[in-house]
Amino acid sequence: MIPIARPAFTDNEIEAAIRVLKSGHLRQGPETEEFEREFCRKVGSKYAYAVSSGTAALHVSYLSILKRGDEVVVPDFTFIATASTAVFSNAKPVFADISEETFTIDPKDTNEKISSKTKAIAPVHLFGHPADMKTLGEIAEDHDLYLVNDAAQAHGAKISGKDVGALDDLNCYSFYPTKNMTTGEGGMVTTNEKKFYEKGRLLRSHGQESKYYHTTFGLNYRMTDIAAAIGFEELKKLDNFLKLRKSNAAALTKALEKIDGIRPPLIKNNVDHSFTVYSVLLDASQFRCTRDEFVKAIQAENVGCSVHYPVPLTKQPVFADKFKVHKCPVAEAVSENIFSLPVHPQLSRMQLENIVEAVEVVAGYYYK
Repeated sequence: MIPIARPAFTDNEIEAAIRVLKSGHLRQGPETEEFEREFCRKVGSKYAYAVSSGTAALHVSYLSILKRGDEVVVPDFTFIATASTAVFSNAKPVFADISEETFTIDPKDTNEKISSKTKAIAPVHLFGHPADMKTLGEIAEDHDLYLVNDAAQAHGAKISGKDVGALDDLNCYSFYPTKNMTTGEGGMVTTNEKKFYEKGRLLRSHGQESKYYHTTFGLNYRMTDIAAAIGFEELKKLDNFLKLRKSNAAALTKALEKIDGIRPPLIKNNVDHSFTVYSVLLDASQFRCTRDEFVKAIQAENVGCSVHYPVPLTKQPVFADKFKVHKCPVAEAVSENIFSLPVHPQLSRMQLENIVEAVEVVAGYYYK
């Protein structure tokens, strides 16, 4: 089975973890500080602070800017944490539809969802393709809103040569095992605003300004030095990981665009896609099967295949039962026809050929 994702640890990460274990300093400390400094330098932001997960990054960012009753416009098509952490920040998520081309939040629908209670927009650079930040930035400026950018899948993604981690106001990363770089679990927030940096550092550690002196309420969202040491080594390899992912994606796209009924991911001219996930759309009208049947058939060919994401947030019971939600037709259609194929850096040329062959075989079998 060719796995859909695969972490690529080497002796460097293992030795880094052992070094920290031997030091006896396990919690957030000097290794975390070094990782923060290097990540900040890498993306080109003014500030960065590490946390325990991508979810924690979003939660702390929301807590830095929101008050009870505020609204946040989020895309309907994303992982639940983009919206659930707004709820845990006493705010209300308002769902906007997405672009069928990039799967990222649609600026026009975003603008229509803004109300007098809206405090922020939370674009998601889904699968590694940056959202339309030029238009979203103009909307945010017109309505005096914050931008909380979910970059959980966008390590190394760029817009017109600028890393998404250097955008205003807050950028939230995840280091989950399936990401372009990993610490096992972990996250990072980057910002160009000192006030968000200082507030976030307090919130991630019980609101503690100095030992046992608390100036605000906070949480325990600290990163361990073990995770930070691993992350520091992974960051060194990020550029090569990205090069391999883009090369694999290009090879897949070149082959798959020749298969009727399969639409490879589209990339806007001004962006640098980081390909954390390689997702394609199935034209259901050309096949005598459902998307799920198509996916199972690919898996039967020993190719890892997943669906990101099968249910839009407006159809998740936890939101549909608690909030008034409006239909997002593009998100609904995409969720019914999208599926993902392996694109990770460990793929060999033969495995890439096997992936394409599996899609060809399954498509040929199910054509009407």
